Amino acid sequence: MDQPLLRGESARGCCSYSTLKAWLPILSWLPKYKLKWLQMDVLAGLTVGLTTVPQALAYAEVAGLPVQYGLYSAFMGGFIYTLLGTSKDVTLGPTAIMSLLCSSVVGGHPQRAVLLSLLCGLIQAVMALLRLGFLLDFISYPVIKGFTCAAAVTIGFGQVKNILGLQGVPQEFFLEVYYTFHKIPEARIGDVVLGLLCLFLLIMLVLMKASLGSDDSDASTSSSVARKLVWTVATMRNALVVVAASLIAFSWDAYGHHVFTITGQTMKGLPPFKPPPTSDTTANGTVVPFREIVEDFGGGLAVIPFMGVLESIAIATAFASQNDYRIDANQELLAIGVTNIMGSFVSAYPVTGSFGRTAVNSQTGVCTPAGGIVTSVIVLLSLAFLMPAFYYIPKACLAAVIICAVAPMVDYQVVAKMWRIRKLDLLPFVVTFLMSFWQVQYGIMGGVAVSGALLLYNAARPQIKVSDHNVLLMELSSGLSFPAMEYLSHIIHTQALQVSPPRSVVLDCHHVSIIDYTVINELSDLLRQFKLRRVQLVFSGLRPSVLKVLLAADLDGFRHTDSVEEAMQIDKGPRAGIEPRLLRHGPTPVHESPA
Repeated sequence: MDQPLLRGESARGCCSYSTLKAWLPILSWLPKYKLKWLQMDVLAGLTVGLTTVPQALAYAEVAGLPVQYGLYSAFMGGFIYTLLGTSKDVTLGPTAIMSLLCSSVVGGHPQRAVLLSLLCGLIQAVMALLRLGFLLDFISYPVIKGFTCAAAVTIGFGQVKNILGLQGVPQEFFLEVYYTFHKIPEARIGDVVLGLLCLFLLIMLVLMKASLGSDDSDASTSSSVARKLVWTVATMRNALVVVAASLIAFSWDAYGHHVFTITGQTMKGLPPFKPPPTSDTTANGTVVPFREIVEDFGGGLAVIPFMGVLESIAIATAFASQNDYRIDANQELLAIGVTNIMGSFVSAYPVTGSFGRTAVNSQTGVCTPAGGIVTSVIVLLSLAFLMPAFYYIPKACLAAVIICAVAPMVDYQVVAKMWRIRKLDLLPFVVTFLMSFWQVQYGIMGGVAVSGALLLYNAARPQIKVSDHNVLLMELSSGLSFPAMEYLSHIIHTQALQVSPPRSVVLDCHHVSIIDYTVINELSDLLRQFKLRRVQLVFSGLRPSVLKVLLAADLDGFRHTDSVEEAMQIDKGPRAGIEPRLLRHGPTPVHESPA
């Protein structure tokens, strides 16, 4: 686009046109729409659509749902995001991570998955209306990487059973590992050969696309055409491999040789538009009410909306930076929330932004979110006319598509980077990674808890640089808040007040930007202790806002200077004969409170 997609300026009135543009970003770019953009949007939408259909079928398998639910979940996002989205590149739909999270919560029950979509959407929409997008900042990068790496391993290994054609393997990860190896003698040769062949073809096409590079300006016409052909084939590799594998399975099946495990019967046609179910019926006919379903969702009802938003906003931010425009995090929250709410009316399970399909969208040259409409139409046409053909899709082929999609998520290099930069960040990464194999939501919660504990520890134990001049100079490396005050008081007591003779202290406070009542109360006690021992506690470099609070507290014996050099002249005690190691300045009067 000629102009970046930006959310409109905040409105001065609740009913102004600026407010309307803020809530409906389509009004910002639609009036400027060009025919050139239409051509690029249609091309990108077709390309992404041919990628979306096979991936949606595969991700439904990950979620433990019938494959048509993947397509049910893949078309609503294109329409809603065109109206509400602030990124031209992002595509919403089923993803590997959300499918794994959904599987861990709904246990393969379609009705519960649809209800989960509604509840997630409501939570996300409420967060957007309350402007709570900042809460995502509390999920640290090590937690995200630990989760995505564990999810990739879990999803990838979970497809090995389909490559081998095994039946009756449990979903729980550790049992899945055990029974997959235990049942290897039962592997079906047809599935193994087809699955490995699909894997080989997908990997080769990925490598071919990577080898093309990005600069073909100096290439001849024939070479340029060849590069574009290879790029097109490699981009549509999932669709081409699925179609080829389905033809192979159909051919063998037509001659009565059932050598492949195929998808089987799928629901034909578009899903009915109806309110999501508020209850579920078990296999024996027992009706499970709404309250019990929500209780069964447990922590997943908090984790899934957060992870869906986090994944989508991270993707939108990355591509906005790459393509030189900005996104609005709260508006993205609203777009995802409304998509999940409306998706629940067409039997969709929770969706979010897809990194792989967004990358394809961007690389194809999409100009506006309208490309998502074309993608959604492709999915709807597949549902309307191609569902009988999906009967013959081999599960081994879908497994190969999933494994290739999640393999890049295993970022082993990030461990070495964290070890080199800050080893302590490995703790939340490892906790998240390991606990995610037990339960995905527990892994995220555990990682966030560890990150929060480290954050609180840093706040309560700030670095304090102590240097010995005529007085003790204590430089706070960060702000001073009530969790840190006890630690600072301990340092002052042990190094200044409890030594013989007692020492005067200069507190360098130029990093302190806020102060609270707990700190004031502790400082009052410290000043009293210094006065009893006939030594001094002087504050230097106080910011005006902090100084105003301290003066208002009317602390007895409170003294402050504008600079450390001024404060260093105060010491008249037994160590005064020692030459101070500081810049030479003439003596400057010290400010003292009237008290």
